[in-house]
This record gives sequence, structure tokens and C-alpha cells, in this order.
Amino acid sequence: MLVNRKTGEKYEVTVSGSQKFLYRNWFGRLLLKILIRPFVTKVGGWFLKRRISKKRIPKFIKEANINVDDYIVDNIKSYNDFFIRKIKDGKRIIDNDINHLIAPCDSKLSAYKIEENSVFKIKDSYYRVEDLLKNKELADEFIGGNLLIFRLTVDDYHRYSYPASGKKGKNIHIKGVFHTVNPIALEKYNFYKRNSREYTVLDTIEFGKMIMVEVGAIMVGKIKNHHQEYEFKRGEEKGYFEFGGSTIVLITKDNIKIDDDIISNTNNGDESIVKLGEKVGELITTEN
Repeated sequence: MLVNRKTGEKYEVTVSGSQKFLYRNWFGRLLLKILIRPFVTKVGGWFLKRRISKKRIPKFIKEANINVDDYIVDNIKSYNDFFIRKIKDGKRIIDNDINHLIAPCDSKLSAYKIEENSVFKIKDSYYRVEDLLKNKELADEFIGGNLLIFRLTVDDYHRYSYPASGKKGKNIHIKGVFHTVNPIALEKYNFYKRNSREYTVLDTIEFGKMIMVEVGAIMVGKIKNHHQEYEFKRGEEKGYFEFGGSTIVLITKDNIKIDDDIISNTNNGDESIVKLGEKVGELITTEN
């Protein structure tokens, strides 16, 4: 279920028939293996950037229930142009309290404590932190900390920002892989695919060291980060996702307390609806 943080109202999570077919049926998984081949994904990406794809936008807006008034939609020339649209000034308020951790994007949020050998579901696959980063030494630094999964769906704004101020290192890119259509243990751990992802270590002024991971779609989605080594400010745009479902994973130390309602919702198996710039946690001080 999805939970509105302000009202507590709950909404059903919808899963399309095509998603069920591709991920839960052996023939669907076989077809998916074909669909993610480089040639096929390039053709899909090519089409979505062509003018002819613009015809799909009105139907997409209606089905996703997108409030177009929030966005800059002048000079939209393709479906992908609309998908990576920018938001109008003032439509997202950045919480500038330096003790507050903010959401880096519009999304559905789940939050967990990182324990040794913890396994997390991210985009229909399961990862330990060391699997996500492909770096056990770095992952071990965050045992006892928090892992926040910001799941973006097609109705969300697909640009993302820095959750604090500070300096970042280079982006580390990890290619996605698709292992097998063998359904062994899929109901428990979907290890048959790994999504393309990119992460960077953030040395923040407010919270110290954290890691921000962008997880792309297995098909045509692409991660577009603006910066390599860079000094950034809270709320400044970090990058965007091109078409495809996407996820941001934020990994923090144990010096941050995630908001109680988010933890409670996660424990109940629900996701919290959050918007870019809103508070999702705070620095642990002697007053907490």
C-alpha cells in the first residue's frame, strides 16, 4: 500500500499485466531477456526521442494522472522530452534546516536499518549493500546505518537532487546483467537480474559520509548525472532518469534518525509517498 504522509490515507499499489507476465512467468522472463538486448533497447530509446512518439503523451498524462500545471512543458518534441520535463519554480519546497535529511526526489519511500547480511528488495531484485556497490569494504562502513529506497513510478518527477550540501567523488557505474530464466528460488530472492546503476560517495557537511545510488530500468531507462567530482548544495539538481522505472537508494551512517511514520509504514509493508525536498529524517543530537 502507498501512504499519504499528511492524511494517512492509503492507496493500492497497481501492477500492470505486462509486469506480471514479464517477471512472474517463465516465458515472460525469456522474452524479457530478448527485450533487454542492446539492439532492442537502442531501438526503443531511438523511438522515444523521435517526434512521432509525442502522440503518446496525452494518453500517458491521463493514465498517470499527472498535473501538467506543475511542469515546464513548452517546446516538448518527444515522449522522452516530456518524461524528463523540468518542474516550475516553487512547486517543490526544499527544507533548508541543516539538521533535516531531505528526499532527493518524488517517490514512494521505504526505510531500513542496515545489519550484517541484510538483504533488500530493489526493483524486483534482491541485494545486500555490498552487492549493490560491488564493494564490500565500503559497504561495511555503513553497517548499523540506514538504507532508504526511493521508488519512482512513471507518474513521478524523474529529476533528482542532492539531499544535503558537501562534496562528491566520481560516479561509479555498474552495468546491469540478466542471469537466467531459471525460476529457482525466484519467489524468495530474485537474483536473476541486476539493474544498471551508478553511485557516488557524498561527503556532506550536515551528516558526514553517505552514498547515493541511482538504479536504472532494465530496458530503456538511462541515468544522466550532471557532475563528476563536484561541490554541491542541498536541493541542487544532481541528474535525471530517461524513460523507464527508476530508483534512488540513499545509504547513511547511524547518525540519522528516519522519521517515525516512514519506519512505521515500512514495518507494515507500506511505502510513504514523498516529494522532492521534504524532510524524511534528522541528525541525531543530544536533544533527540
